Amino acid sequence: MSHSFRLSRRVFAAWAGLGTLATAAGVRAQAGFPQPGRPIRLLVGLAAGGSLDGQARAIGQRLAEIAGTQVVVDNKPGASMMISAQELMRAAPDGHTLLYAPSSVFAQNPHTLSKVPYDPFKDFTPISMAAKGPLVLTTHVSLPVQNLPELVAWGKANPGKLNFANFGTGTSSHVYAAAFARAAGIDVVHVPYKGTADAARDLLEGRVQAYFDAAPTAIQNRATGRIRILGVVASARSPALPEVPTITEGGVSGMDLPSWIAIVGPAGMAPETVSRLNGLIRQALSSQSVRDFMAKGAYEPVASTPAELMQEMHIAYERWGTMIQQIGFEKQ
Repeated sequence: MSHSFRLSRRVFAAWAGLGTLATAAGVRAQAGFPQPGRPIRLLVGLAAGGSLDGQARAIGQRLAEIAGTQVVVDNKPGASMMISAQELMRAAPDGHTLLYAPSSVFAQNPHTLSKVPYDPFKDFTPISMAAKGPLVLTTHVSLPVQNLPELVAWGKANPGKLNFANFGTGTSSHVYAAAFARAAGIDVVHVPYKGTADAARDLLEGRVQAYFDAAPTAIQNRATGRIRILGVVASARSPALPEVPTITEGGVSGMDLPSWIAIVGPAGMAPETVSRLNGLIRQALSSQSVRDFMAKGAYEPVASTPAELMQEMHIAYERWGTMIQQIGFEKQ
């Protein structure tokens, strides 16, 4: 599937206008949304128990209080989160079905998977950015390494023996592992799972040796004494993990790419509904309960206008596409 990297003037102007509308309207009531007695369904493309699921539930709880209606988190794991994306595409564009999804759904899947059933720029309605936070490189304590240089040295001395878990073929954890292996000059084995919780569990049990995990899960699991956090995928160290170097500091460069989480709806949503939702989501993200929950896992709530989100989607799509092409990642 081919997608243009750049917004046309007409499309950008339309989304910019929608962003202005969302900002100006704030949280003023818009006719028809939310519909009385109808819950908001918040789809999540990974299994319950992982960091993405936890964030969705924290935001959903606050959103329900603000909107005055129930918010139900609906986990639809599998197929690199494409099952949840397809579920959203089948929903009515009335604002009552939304998707809480990482950038990989929009920026990576089209480059890494041969059968992607959606166009990331035409089949969804951007509503707002939601969060930013790093992935971290974790290893099981049975692996005799204490830092990134030692991991690279071990990988070179044991070609084909370093097993990297990922939370779905073509997801960011998979691509990061492939990029890391190429940059470090080592041969690794990729082990896909249907979600973050399953991958993290097998790392804890020592069934796999390494995993690019979301920071919240990694921080929690490190407390068990069974895993180490060797590096952060970011341009600077995380305030939640100040003692952990970035991957670049550890000697492996070229992996600092856009990584964020957003809330989108089906294509064809009315501007008034998008505006109403954008305002509600902004309120939820600015609440202390959500900020505290995010901070525990090295994430930061980040709201945006719909136009800003669309622009970020295009930037991420282009940058991830360039990196994936450079590492020679074959579509799965």
